[in-house]
Amino acid sequence: MTKALAAIAFAAVSSVPTIAQADESGISFWIPGTFGSLAATPQQPGWSAASIYYHTSVSAGADVARAREIQIGRIPVNLTATLNANVNANVDLGLLNATYVFATPVLGGQASASLIGIYGANATSLNGLVTGSLSTPGGSIPFSRFDSINDSITGFGDLIPQFAMRWNAGVNNYMAYVMGDIPVGAYQSTRLANIGIGHGTIDAGGGYTYFNPQTGHELSGVLGFTYNFTNPDTQYQSGVDMHFDWGASQFLSKQVQVGLVGYVYKQLGCDSGPGDRVGCFRSQVAGVGPQVGFIFPVGDMQGYLNFKAYKEFAAENRPDGWNAWVTFVISPAAPTPTAPPKRMITK
Repeated sequence: MTKALAAIAFAAVSSVPTIAQADESGISFWIPGTFGSLAATPQQPGWSAASIYYHTSVSAGADVARAREIQIGRIPVNLTATLNANVNANVDLGLLNATYVFATPVLGGQASASLIGIYGANATSLNGLVTGSLSTPGGSIPFSRFDSINDSITGFGDLIPQFAMRWNAGVNNYMAYVMGDIPVGAYQSTRLANIGIGHGTIDAGGGYTYFNPQTGHELSGVLGFTYNFTNPDTQYQSGVDMHFDWGASQFLSKQVQVGLVGYVYKQLGCDSGPGDRVGCFRSQVAGVGPQVGFIFPVGDMQGYLNFKAYKEFAAENRPDGWNAWVTFVISPAAPTPTAPPKRMITK
């Protein structure tokens, strides 16, 4: 009897969004922490490769309460039910970024083209507890029931092409970029866990880096905006997103870097489309944490290893938690300065 009453309660609150998440499924194209320190500094011409491990653990929850009158046979019944729902996700991604930096200047700056591939795993669970009571002429009947849904997937993610321009003026460095999402990754609209996001995007913005090699002081910031195309499977279109990544560091030597990183994300436009059934929700989140970096030779190339982590706060309509990055980059080494030839002295 109790299970039957709980099923009625689930049906009664099913039309109410239990976990309100802006952006489709609470997921944005921009991965929190994408940019960081030295983002706008010029790179060495030629091919470089970055291998990135990214982990995030996030959760979100909400309570939904509803009271309504229903009919069981000929008996009018007053139903009061509360649904407490929580979603938890653990995601591990490997990103491989291949970049070519052009030696020939473009518009007085340095041009580069990149392609990012993704492979990883996503384990997501949805837990719900419904409690309430049925008030009948014969008295009140309390009930309670817990249900859980678990889903996991391992596969390839979407492809992300990027084009960037960088300019240098002494300690001041400037960057402009445009990138997008090619939705070819593992995605099914009926799944709880996915690797791909199911729709295309265009993301563009600019950045600045102050870097003084003499003092080792560094400060970077990158501001970007994402336009999301409609998901053809769900007919859901996420609103325009704004994201700002920043990094501040001090080089203790030419090889060791320590500092802080952070980001702010805010959805500017409302979600829309026939598949949007939750109305004009907008999401936001912020994060901050430590970083450490190391520069070292790899044969005749240069290696760079960076560790950074973020704790999220100020989240609205979006899962939040923490995430960590491990980035390893191999790129052409900076040319070694050569001494000018000695002048011959003649008598």
